[in-house]
Amino acid sequence: MTASAAPSLPIQARTLFWKLVWIYLGGTLSAVGVVLLLMYAGLDMTPRQWLLFFAGLPFAVAVFVGPDIVLLRRTSRPILRALDMIAGGQTVSAKALNEATAALLNLPFNSFLRVTFLHGPLAALSMVVVLNAFNLTAEASFVQWQIWTMTACILFFAAPVHAIFEYFSLNRLIEPILVGLNAFRDESSQVEQVPKLIAVRLRDKLLYLSLFVAAIPLVFFAGSTMVKVNILLEDLGVQVSNEQMLPLWIWLGGVAAVTGVAALVMAILTAADVSRAAGKLVEAMRRVETGDLETKLQITTTDEYAELYAGFNKMVESLREEVHMLEVTHDLAGEIEIDVLITRIMQAASKLLGADRGTLLLSDDKTGELWSRFAEGLEIKEIRMPNDAGIAGAVFTHGETVNIEDAYLDARFNQSVDRSTGYRTRSILAIPVVGKKGQRIGVVEVLNKFGGPFTVKDEIRLRAFAAEIGISLDNSRLFDEVRQVSNYNESILKSTSNGLITINEEGRVASINQAGLELLGVGEGALVGDSVCETVKDSLGQQNPWLFEALTKARDTQARQLNIDHVLRWFDVEKSVNSVATPLIGLEGESIGTMLVLEDITAEKRVKTTMARYMSQEVADQLLAGGEDQLGGKDQEIAILFSDIRSFTTLSEALGARGTVNMLNSYFAEMVDVIFRHKGILDKYIGDAIMALFGAPFQAEDDADRAVLTAQGMLIELDKLNARRAEEGLMAIHIGVGIALGQVIVGNIGSPKRMEYTVIGDSVNLASRLEGATKYYGAGILVSEALVKKIKTPMLMRETDQLRVKGKLEPVTIFEVAGHLQGAARAAFQDSIGDHEAGLRAYRTQQWDRAEAAFRAVLERRGKDVTADLYLERIAALRQNPPPADWDGVWTMTEK
Repeated sequence: MTASAAPSLPIQARTLFWKLVWIYLGGTLSAVGVVLLLMYAGLDMTPRQWLLFFAGLPFAVAVFVGPDIVLLRRTSRPILRALDMIAGGQTVSAKALNEATAALLNLPFNSFLRVTFLHGPLAALSMVVVLNAFNLTAEASFVQWQIWTMTACILFFAAPVHAIFEYFSLNRLIEPILVGLNAFRDESSQVEQVPKLIAVRLRDKLLYLSLFVAAIPLVFFAGSTMVKVNILLEDLGVQVSNEQMLPLWIWLGGVAAVTGVAALVMAILTAADVSRAAGKLVEAMRRVETGDLETKLQITTTDEYAELYAGFNKMVESLREEVHMLEVTHDLAGEIEIDVLITRIMQAASKLLGADRGTLLLSDDKTGELWSRFAEGLEIKEIRMPNDAGIAGAVFTHGETVNIEDAYLDARFNQSVDRSTGYRTRSILAIPVVGKKGQRIGVVEVLNKFGGPFTVKDEIRLRAFAAEIGISLDNSRLFDEVRQVSNYNESILKSTSNGLITINEEGRVASINQAGLELLGVGEGALVGDSVCETVKDSLGQQNPWLFEALTKARDTQARQLNIDHVLRWFDVEKSVNSVATPLIGLEGESIGTMLVLEDITAEKRVKTTMARYMSQEVADQLLAGGEDQLGGKDQEIAILFSDIRSFTTLSEALGARGTVNMLNSYFAEMVDVIFRHKGILDKYIGDAIMALFGAPFQAEDDADRAVLTAQGMLIELDKLNARRAEEGLMAIHIGVGIALGQVIVGNIGSPKRMEYTVIGDSVNLASRLEGATKYYGAGILVSEALVKKIKTPMLMRETDQLRVKGKLEPVTIFEVAGHLQGAARAAFQDSIGDHEAGLRAYRTQQWDRAEAAFRAVLERRGKDVTADLYLERIAALRQNPPPADWDGVWTMTEK
């Protein structure tokens, strides 16, 4: 018995034993009471005799109580042992449970045998001995007719009373204990398998009652009456001869004999009648058990067996109908065509329920209507109605069963259908059809039951048919989905450019798609069934050990095995391939083989794989569509973006080698996503710097806009990354971004063995210088004037300076972009732009007071502005050392 079932102990062993003892004592007291009553009524005992009787009663009782208790303990021992094992938490074996069950079931009959054949005789014998002992020792004057009458009372009255009392008391006691023990029984161990059961038939009980309750007591009554009459006549001094008493004896004997025989005959006839009726029922049940469902019992009496026979006939009829339903379900199991299936189900439902016709209405979710998938007996091809109209609509809307005896008395019934078809609808039974997810998908109706209205039993059966319809519809849809998925997968296999080879558990090729056949240069049906083992000559595994090794590892580790740029050899065929060996898993999680995916790395695919690492997918696709010409060198106007981490040396020293690598990986991942999001090309990583291109290899109208949006997006994503780093207790990352636009050389540059797609030109150097200048001006993003002129989308920016970067003679006007700022910082920057521009104008015309006032106003609005502080420092220096008259206001950077 498993612990999960956790049945409760039916009764404690000690409690049960004491209940058995109390039942025994109750029977004993009942018997003693009967004996005392009869003794008082007929033994004419003197007060002294009564006193001696009660004095000797304990000794007599002790004679039969001791053996009774011993036998009671012995017959109940298997029960008590099983209960003790359960109470102790031990596992009770099937054998022990069977023995306990047998002892429980036999307990009433064993008590009857004990009382009848041990207890009664011992009680009678003990009283005979006690009374005779009192005659010898105490001159009690018990006469023989008193002694033997008492003995007869014990045997013929007291013992049966005790036996009946104990028998029926034990019958009531053992029932809940049997139920409790059965909870500890395994399903494989049934009560029917319990050995050593003693069957007590009703006939035997009736015979016992007729003998010990009617016949023997009557005989005793007749005999005791004769004795009492003789004693009475002697006491009166009347001398009567035996011849004179003979008529009385004959009369008493005759009455006793006739009454006893009548009781016996009545008991025998009643038992025979009951046995015959029960036998018919048992025989009918055996025939049903063997599969004869045409069995029917004829009702020929008006007693309880008439009700039993009627119930049996109804049960068999229901069983016949259930079997018919199972047969219908079995017949329909192989049907795939849904319309044929629904038709057969509805016809079977109508026939089994005795209905004239049936209708199946399904929900059309798109139109909110119910439409007839099946309409038996109607010439109308399709019925459509709102899904909340009529009786069907009510059933669908509320999900409740509707059973109507007269449809015309129901206001929901639409009589127009009857008028149009000439059909008269009387009774209706409608049930909702529910799908596998519990949603209502339709309504099934049956109309006009033959012989009266539909019953509750009909509702149950139609509900079963509705469930079958729901399952069939779900299975049909599932079959369609599986078929569509199969066709879809087959189309994928045919259309995919990668070779797909499946290998079964035996290491043989199970299937190969068209691309795989073309890759290996073989015809349809080739390789299927061939081994892939490396020891089999001319097999794929023997010609490609790396491939066999990957398949073996995938099978053994249940993990995908990836191989990049291997040479696949197949006789005269040599192809460079990327391969993936993937384990195939069954429904139960078991291995069912492996699948090999082979990617033929042509020049186009090799370029695409490489380009995808530094440009967005859209740009890579356009580049490949343009062919190799797009990779050649050409003069082109593009936007170049440089970004660099500030104080990288300090960061790397604080983080260590591993921390620095982790930091760069997470930082580059976020930044490159932003570049690709705006269709830029990742040109290269330069240590902690990133170089990105916009307009290569294909120019677009919004190259400048996308470059600036990328820079703003990088700073926004960096703020989010720094927030996560702060939660982990890590240092923040700060960057500067410079963007320039101009004519550059774009193309593949390098040696024949190592090429790199990049750009060369002054604009590249300018973008790098602008990125470096962000630290000087305290700006996040600096862009060139040429870029600003190309921007089409309004951007939050201000002119910063006219700058002559190192290595260039011509000055460049640069602008600070602040679109990445948020909230108050953004508002303050925007409010300060007017003061900043006024300061620049005054500065360049050498109006130092106005310039100083304007830049101080910028500081008041923003609180902190590095550019404004720089101009204030310059103004102070120029006041001390005024510039020449031809001063152009350009600032020359001496550092990169």
